[in-house]
Amino acid sequence: MTTVSPTADTPRLDPAAFRVSYPRQIAIMVKRSATHTRRMPEMLIDVTAQPIVFVLLFAFVFGASITVPGGFDYRGWMLPGIIAQTIAFAAFIVATGITGDIEKGIIDRFRSLPIARSAVLVGRSVTGLAHESIAVVIVAITGLIIGWRVNTDPLSGLAGFALVLLFGFAMVWVGILVGSVMRTAESVEGLLFASLFPFTFLANSFVPTEPMPSWIRAIAEWNPVSSLVQSLRELWGNGAAAPADAQLPLHYPILSILLWSALIIAVFAPLSLRAYYRRTER
Repeated sequence: MTTVSPTADTPRLDPAAFRVSYPRQIAIMVKRSATHTRRMPEMLIDVTAQPIVFVLLFAFVFGASITVPGGFDYRGWMLPGIIAQTIAFAAFIVATGITGDIEKGIIDRFRSLPIARSAVLVGRSVTGLAHESIAVVIVAITGLIIGWRVNTDPLSGLAGFALVLLFGFAMVWVGILVGSVMRTAESVEGLLFASLFPFTFLANSFVPTEPMPSWIRAIAEWNPVSSLVQSLRELWGNGAAAPADAQLPLHYPILSILLWSALIIAVFAPLSLRAYYRRTER
């Protein structure tokens, strides 16, 4: 075997030439997830058919038996609750996506490429938030069909949707942590279904909190979901202000959901990054 020594005329490959900017890396990760969804459109069932079923179920089955304080129509009153529940499930989408990529060895392939590991996380986060945003739009359209309206000004309406996206971004970090810690997609599904459903139902999402036992009512009214739902009802004119004996967060719901979202991000973001880096280094 003859060894050929490089000469001055031999072209050299510069690794930096193969690197792309960080925003471009994120865009590539988002495009990858979008391409996967386009090739498997059945992945959109949970953000198309399921929201419609939930809206119709609560509006026409439970709505006939629930009285809303202040004389508001239940269909409009419960829609912010379904939107809050929908965006909370952004954690589920991100967690299952990350776990699936790790299980299939895709993350190991990414590590061989000149891209930042965090770009994979950010790309998954953007995709998960966009995925659930589709469901929010479907819920809103279905609500409009059955009679829900934003009864305030357009600015307040947009502010409500901005709070929804902020809370969804916070829940994304919860999903990253779960997806980085749990070993299989099945365990992720089991954990999140067992936690997210009680988390979104133990609130003022679908029923008033006043008739609840005092200790359950306190838990429900301190739930971040309740702050988001109350914010949306006040911003959109779908419900009355919190009663005088309600817990503190419901008297300042917009400030409360801003603080809750910031707290969730501050706690879960560093934990998520640490868990993800530790998991992908093995």
